[in-house]
Amino acid sequence: MKTPSIPLNTGAALPIFGLGTWQVKDDKELKTSLRTAIDAGYRLIDTAHIYKNEHIIGEVIHEYISTGRLKREEIFITSKLPLVAHAPEDVEKCVNGQLDALKLDYIDLYLIHCPCPCKHQEGSWIPLSDDKGKLVFDEKTTHIDTWRELEKLYYAGKLRALGVSRFSARQLEDLYDLADVKPANIQVECHIYWQQENLRRVCRKLGVTLTAFAPLGSPGRKSSRPDGNWPDGDPLLDPLVLQLAEKYQKSTAQVLIRFLTQNGNSVIPKSVNPRRIVENISSFDYELSEEDMHALEDKTRIKLFNLDFAIGHPLYADGEN
Repeated sequence: MKTPSIPLNTGAALPIFGLGTWQVKDDKELKTSLRTAIDAGYRLIDTAHIYKNEHIIGEVIHEYISTGRLKREEIFITSKLPLVAHAPEDVEKCVNGQLDALKLDYIDLYLIHCPCPCKHQEGSWIPLSDDKGKLVFDEKTTHIDTWRELEKLYYAGKLRALGVSRFSARQLEDLYDLADVKPANIQVECHIYWQQENLRRVCRKLGVTLTAFAPLGSPGRKSSRPDGNWPDGDPLLDPLVLQLAEKYQKSTAQVLIRFLTQNGNSVIPKSVNPRRIVENISSFDYELSEEDMHALEDKTRIKLFNLDFAIGHPLYADGEN
């Protein structure tokens, strides 16, 4: 199944639908998911340094390309810079390691994963913590410091497009104004309970695309940090979504995906269930009515993710839309 794309300001095409891989580290499970997804028509794979699975994704992509089942230009890879590698002296070293893990000469879209740089332990990318177990903040490195290093890698052809993740609208605008290579994409929490209205307006003004992480509400999110502060909410069980799923004879996941893509957002739902992986991509053979779109737009606002571990950082802006 061929899915639509949305244009980036670089001229490249960002697939509007892809596979998220957060929390998937098991070798066999991820390989099965990736093969199922690619065979079903997925052409966008989203990963990050912090996910610790780029090497597994690299193996599968290399397998498909080397056997002629896929051309490099047919697959779009998004990855991200960890919060511990923002310092100018760390950026290229980290990106080169990710390229090696992915077995690629370039990454299609590369994002600053978090707006709050922190320090790492000497000789590793493990975050540095104080004696109370709190992250040690890097309060000297600014967003534009990191961005300038990414721009060098963009000009070198190692990164084909640049963007950010979890930045506020204000932070995105500030960076956009200073950047030579303008941000092409922002990846943020976006679903029926947190629709990013202001950020979407800013993105339209700047010509920046938006990718929604947790488009289904990420039911397994709490397992990533069991001691974190996690608001409750499950879009998959929302009464209106259940009603619309019955009306359109679709799954609740397909309704949530279609809502976001009809609004022009790229989405990256995660699943390791082969049936659901195929089901999720089968969300483009219908449209929600204007009335139903408006009804979903009126949902109560609940932010399901937060950056509580970075509270107190001078660049902390979580919660801003």
